[in-house]
Amino acid sequence: MAAALYSRNPGSPSRIPVFLTAGFRLFFLFAGLFSVFAMLAWTIWLGVHAAGGAFVSVPMAMAPHLWHAHEMVFGYTVAVTAGFFITAVPNWTGTKEAGAKFVTASGLVWLFGRLGIWFSGALDPVVVAAIDLAFIPVLSLAILGRLTQKSQARNMIFLFLLSALFLGNLLMHLDWIGWSEGTAEAGVRLGIFTSAAMIAIVGGRVVPAFTRNALNREGYKGALPQSNIWLDRAGVLLALLATLAALPFVPALMFGCICFAAGAVNLLRLSGWQGWAVRNSPILWILHLAFLLLATGYLLYGGTLVLSLMNETAALHLLAIGAIGSMTLAMMTRASLGHSGRSLKVSPLIVLAYLLVIAAALIRSFGTFVFDYFPVMLFSGALWTAAFVLFAWVYVPILTTPRASNSLK
Repeated sequence: MAAALYSRNPGSPSRIPVFLTAGFRLFFLFAGLFSVFAMLAWTIWLGVHAAGGAFVSVPMAMAPHLWHAHEMVFGYTVAVTAGFFITAVPNWTGTKEAGAKFVTASGLVWLFGRLGIWFSGALDPVVVAAIDLAFIPVLSLAILGRLTQKSQARNMIFLFLLSALFLGNLLMHLDWIGWSEGTAEAGVRLGIFTSAAMIAIVGGRVVPAFTRNALNREGYKGALPQSNIWLDRAGVLLALLATLAALPFVPALMFGCICFAAGAVNLLRLSGWQGWAVRNSPILWILHLAFLLLATGYLLYGGTLVLSLMNETAALHLLAIGAIGSMTLAMMTRASLGHSGRSLKVSPLIVLAYLLVIAAALIRSFGTFVFDYFPVMLFSGALWTAAFVLFAWVYVPILTTPRASNSLK
């Protein structure tokens, strides 16, 4: 049993734990487990305050709501992003996959960042910033090294987006150090819109492609997914402009109009991808629903800035929990199966996890129209936590054991 948890690294006599042998294994494992911890910590803090209590002290230096926002964006989401890029970029470029040494070292950098933020109340804020900010440059340099080995002009945009993620994280730390004022919230917003832009790009490539491939395999006789090059370019461009508009000096009206346009165009993109045709395939319909939440999230946030439709933070969570949460869960569950040699079919528990994340997003964004703040927050947090407990239950064995011998391409 123990031997199954280890793999021999080519060229090395030493045995290496399987989860350290590939970027998707380590970072999807970290992301799933950390997501449970981070959301539990946040909901416990909320629950104590909802009951009329208070903590005498907390280990982090920043306000708990900012810790929560930071760690879900620059902890959880960045971990999923790292697992995706470390796995995908070698496939794009035909270069060598990252070895266990890089996977382990980069994983430790990410982990030290989480520990530094959690224990920031006992550390110098400049030291905390240096520890936490180190991860994205490490990831970016690894990606750049591979992209430059083969002409990958269209994928260089991801280095810009990683730079935007770094800037968002930096804005938060500058506020916490005391070198700027009020930039922490802007940093969170920039991180969310940068992650949304990545979904607009990557989702726009894989959702119609995966759907088309699946329908072709099934001998589907209806219309296949169609991508319009001009809509695709406009959808990506507007998502990138929304990322830039998330910077603190951009007027709210301009930001809102860009978001509204990004939502409308990306909704048009989605309309041609034949999502209804894969309604019986959860591993595919979750991709379509995640992209739908992306488009509607842009629309809702833009409408909130321009027309004051609802609370801005509640609107932002449709992008954060809905689009980013469901798409990251969808990509982790699919990529882990494919890259570990397993059939691309998710279990009923993972289907339930998909539904729980979507429910968490809808309740967090719209629940306060009907119910009080604390019940909405606690229920949404419980749903998210349950979803990722299910993910961990199903996928920890997949991520920590060797590739299945009956590989299905």
